[in-house]
Amino acid sequence: MLHAVTYPGLSALPDAYARVFEDGSRQSFFLTLDWFRNFFATVVQEPQHEYIVGVETDDGRPVAVMPMMWAPGRNGVLSPVSLSGASNYYTCCFAPALSDAQDTSAAARALAAGLWSHRRQWDVVTLQPLDRGAAIYADLARALRDVGMVTQTYFCFGNWYLEVAGRSYLEYLESLSSVMRKNVPYNIRRLEKSGRSHIEIVTREAELESALDAYEKVYNSSWKIPEPYPHFIRGLARLAARNGWLRMGLIHIDGEPAAAQIWIVHGGVASIYKIAYDERYAKLSTGTVLTSKLMQHVIDVDKVRIVDYLSGDDDYKKMWMSHRREFWGIVGFNPRSLRGAAQIVRHVGGRFGKQLLERTKRRWARASARADGEAISRD
Repeated sequence: MLHAVTYPGLSALPDAYARVFEDGSRQSFFLTLDWFRNFFATVVQEPQHEYIVGVETDDGRPVAVMPMMWAPGRNGVLSPVSLSGASNYYTCCFAPALSDAQDTSAAARALAAGLWSHRRQWDVVTLQPLDRGAAIYADLARALRDVGMVTQTYFCFGNWYLEVAGRSYLEYLESLSSVMRKNVPYNIRRLEKSGRSHIEIVTREAELESALDAYEKVYNSSWKIPEPYPHFIRGLARLAARNGWLRMGLIHIDGEPAAAQIWIVHGGVASIYKIAYDERYAKLSTGTVLTSKLMQHVIDVDKVRIVDYLSGDDDYKKMWMSHRREFWGIVGFNPRSLRGAAQIVRHVGGRFGKQLLERTKRRWARASARADGEAISRD
């Protein structure tokens, strides 16, 4: 039998959970222990708190773990207390990390039962973004509903990716549209003939700090909005370089950083994590050139199976990639709490939600009357 155990943070987890993260990381670098450590260190702030849900066998062997965040309501008496997966703007894949041999359905049932057993601590549970095609997505949605939550699922984003299928970079290039087959080599030749450019791919810690300075200079000169958590990217790049995952591409024009991209190579997958270019150099197609150089590196040198453009259905991503999938979210409402019932009315609506809210109000009124009566009798 499996049962859930909650821990107040990653540092409180028994050492045996490291193996669970190691197994789970084969699915995505977004499920590695290092990813979550950097996330909690640079993103989670008061009043949010770490809330880690583990799944263990009866003899205490961990088989699954789901890092989460607990946050109190913020605006008014009906503002819900939330329990959410440890994910945000920076996260392109979220799921519980599972041991290799673990049945996803059993783990999902244990996680849902563990969350439900602490339902007085929260009003809404949110898990996103999950791969809609993965078994754990359907298993979690079913398990949350079966324990008593009112659930909704929702679309988060489309995800374009390339199946390399053992091809070389040149073979891959030949598979692209005629426009891409023409434009990519042309843009490379034009930039190289100018004699103004220098291209580098940074992978080691020794070169990282100056490369990050250049990346930030490009980012701040691009169309991108300012980073909401400025320490996150530096933390991610450092851990990626330390683990051998980092592929940071830079183009300098006349000695000035003009384009920068951060790719993460992990488990045979190259994830295109951040891209930016200085708009002053847009006519030189620095973004296209840098993407092609990094693509050549991860295909011919790293021999990856997949190149992943992560979140978004942008047209330019379709031009480089071959396949599309979708990531969705699951929200579970607590129908036993007043604020949870109010959220059901707001998000689910209909007669069921309104009836549920009225029943919950009556239950709260009876509980309040009993408490008042007990106080009077004590007096």
